[in-house]
Amino acid sequence: MPDPSGRPVRADARANEDKLLAAAALAFARDGAAATLKQIAKDAGVGIGTLYRRFPTRERLVDATYRYETARLCARTSPLLRDLPADRALRAWMSEVLDYLAAKHGMADTLKTLLRDDEQLGSQTRAQLTDAVEEFRLAAVGRGAVREDVAASDILMALAGVTLAAGDVHQRVQAERLLDLLMDGITRPDRWRAGAGF
Repeated sequence: MPDPSGRPVRADARANEDKLLAAAALAFARDGAAATLKQIAKDAGVGIGTLYRRFPTRERLVDATYRYETARLCARTSPLLRDLPADRALRAWMSEVLDYLAAKHGMADTLKTLLRDDEQLGSQTRAQLTDAVEEFRLAAVGRGAVREDVAASDILMALAGVTLAAGDVHQRVQAERLLDLLMDGITRPDRWRAGAGF
């Protein structure tokens, strides 16, 4: 995130900002709307003045945290594809999406206003996430691990459905089972079109 003045951000200031945003994501996931800026600064190991210099309002912090977490999640594609077979990399990334959305739910009230006031923010986020899924999908299709006829946007929509149905922290085990079912759906042949039926 650029400095509001347009000046380059020093390396130590950038490090503090990254620590604040990581701490904010954890706090919003853990405490939801009850997360306090004072606690976030403490968790990041910086003074409250440092937080307010970078993020003078809660809204600015939520906006930056949402963008930071989206970018961090999407940047996970290359490391996961390097370390795991493409289909397993996609499944591992889906679990990370659950953590991402836990933070998003914790910011829900403020984020709703931000998304309403900045229509591009939502569309940019969807595009980033769809591109990440497409990277996994293409790699997995290339290995013959997933069906070619499933679009990245459909995978993302199904993933969103899982998080809506079982997005609470206490539902994590169920959410992981649902993600396994989702992976079954995109890796198995389309038997319904073959006329298998019920």
